[in-house]
Amino acid sequence: MASAAFTSDSSPQRPPERHWEWQYIDLMRRIWSEGDERIDRTGIGTRSIFGTQLRFDLAEGRVPLLTTKRVYWKAAAREMLWFLTGETNIRSLLQQGVTIWSDWPLAKYRKATGDEIAQAEFERRIVEDEAFAAAWGDLGPVYGKQWVDWPTYEPAGEGLYRSGPGINQVAQVVESLRSNPGSRRHIIEGWNVAELDRMALPPCHKTYQFHIAGDRLSCVLYQRSCDVALGLPFNLFGAALLTRMTAQQAGYEPGELVWMGGDTHLYLNHGELIEAQLAREPAGEPRLAIVRNPPTIFDYRFEDFEVTGYAPQGALKAPVAV
Repeated sequence: MASAAFTSDSSPQRPPERHWEWQYIDLMRRIWSEGDERIDRTGIGTRSIFGTQLRFDLAEGRVPLLTTKRVYWKAAAREMLWFLTGETNIRSLLQQGVTIWSDWPLAKYRKATGDEIAQAEFERRIVEDEAFAAAWGDLGPVYGKQWVDWPTYEPAGEGLYRSGPGINQVAQVVESLRSNPGSRRHIIEGWNVAELDRMALPPCHKTYQFHIAGDRLSCVLYQRSCDVALGLPFNLFGAALLTRMTAQQAGYEPGELVWMGGDTHLYLNHGELIEAQLAREPAGEPRLAIVRNPPTIFDYRFEDFEVTGYAPQGALKAPVAV
């Protein structure tokens, strides 16, 4: 039997901890080598596996920000703040230089008008022309609308119904974390079945559930559909940021982010990106600080977030499947 390794003071050596990002790399490799090849909604095709999990410790400012490629965390942070406003029009995102939601309204505009407008020109018109933005920049009742203004209906008499007050799930969860920490109902849900057909894209990261153990708040994110190469890096940072903001507002230290995937896939036309990333090794330990504690979770500003120690390897780009 091999003996355990010892240091000069006779204490056993602990094996070095494996970098947290290997979970992501291992998942990508497994999908690419073992995934079921299938035709998807976009017509591009994917390799897919079902039912996956990743876990990340958020203590001491840790944040799951990939180092094997550059993740544009500033865009992800601005997107998360946009969700919390309940807005559904891409104009305010484009005014901040965030273009990640342009593909869907652009495709709708081209199909409806036959105008093969360039994306940059479409985005410029959205920013500069309020009427054009109102007509073509809205995504329907996606994410933030469900999070902070879930629709309700109340009887109006004679068998009719009228719109009632919207439900702010985010505010309710923060309050329930403060007042009833042991509850199993700390949930933010985006999957409103009655409104799916009005959304440009039904929510992929659909369910967030929070849990308190001791003085630490953790979050499980369930994602029904996940583009691992392009979407997941954004989703991980956004969920970690939401968890950190929620923990601060509820008076807890951050715990774990547990990510769970349903249909977890890689697109067949992302092969070059995937092979390049699989050849890289994670390195470094970025940190996320929230430098201000505003009155509510809806009062954070982008300037409140500070990422340090982030020195990623080069960007890897691939087309978004619409």
